[in-house]
Amino acid sequence: MKVGIVGTGLVGAAAANALVLRGVPTELVLVDVDERRAEAEAADIAHVTPFASPVRVRAGHTADLEGAGVVVVTAGKAQAPGESRLDLLDANAGIVASIVSDVLRHAPDALLLIATNPVDLMTSVAERVAADAGAPDGRVLGTGTMLDTARFRQIVAAAIGVDVPHVHAYVVGEHGDSEVLAWSSLEVAGRPLAEFAAAMGGSFTDEDRQRVEDEVVHAADRIIEGKGATSFGVGAVIAWVVDAILRDRRSVLTVSGTTTEYGCALSLPRLVSGAGIVRTLGVSMDADEEGRLRRSAEILREHLGRL
Repeated sequence: MKVGIVGTGLVGAAAANALVLRGVPTELVLVDVDERRAEAEAADIAHVTPFASPVRVRAGHTADLEGAGVVVVTAGKAQAPGESRLDLLDANAGIVASIVSDVLRHAPDALLLIATNPVDLMTSVAERVAADAGAPDGRVLGTGTMLDTARFRQIVAAAIGVDVPHVHAYVVGEHGDSEVLAWSSLEVAGRPLAEFAAAMGGSFTDEDRQRVEDEVVHAADRIIEGKGATSFGVGAVIAWVVDAILRDRRSVLTVSGTTTEYGCALSLPRLVSGAGIVRTLGVSMDADEEGRLRRSAEILREHLGRL
């Protein structure tokens, strides 16, 4: 199956490398306005294939995306130190709209995975363009809070002393400062967090919870301050979602999409298959978390109204 990536900056290149290492596509096409950059990344990643899977990697143009099953959009202005993701709205909305329109002219049946920030708002933009082009609902999705959810699970697992797959928890809402960690439904090996911590001979205090919240919400800020950008985590997310789509895994993922209830694209646990978003499942939350989620949606709708 052919996969395309539009935008070969740090995120696009990391995603391409992760896709090859996982052996997800049979063909990978990299597209960028900087053609030399796309060609260089394609050559570099092609040299990974002898140690991974026999993926055909090449640079190309949007016309070369014809027949692609999934096209990933990572192009746009990157988040700089001191910027929030929402600060990128004006710069990236036109870029994403133009790319999506162009991609759908050449690959009308492709699912679109949006990773450009602010990802929820860019997902809304892409959904509108795709709808105008006649694409069915659910064929556009954003990476949303997939990475935030992974961070949440990893940090709690490290704190409690277990392997990450035993932690079941979700981050919902905006991929950004207003995101909501759904503590009330968090389970470790089928048990509430406090109960599991006690079984391990320890405890999980309010101070522990606040530390985890801070690490999850501000993880990207710290990474950007230290190295200039985040790339490997979101690259792995993109490869995971594309794999779920192409293999029709029917995975429950916190991808971004629009729901009538919230009136904008935001992240909730959703069933994702080869058809894209099949169903929005939601997550159990207490009243405070639900209120914060509605506030997160309100913030996104306010920004969406600027477009």
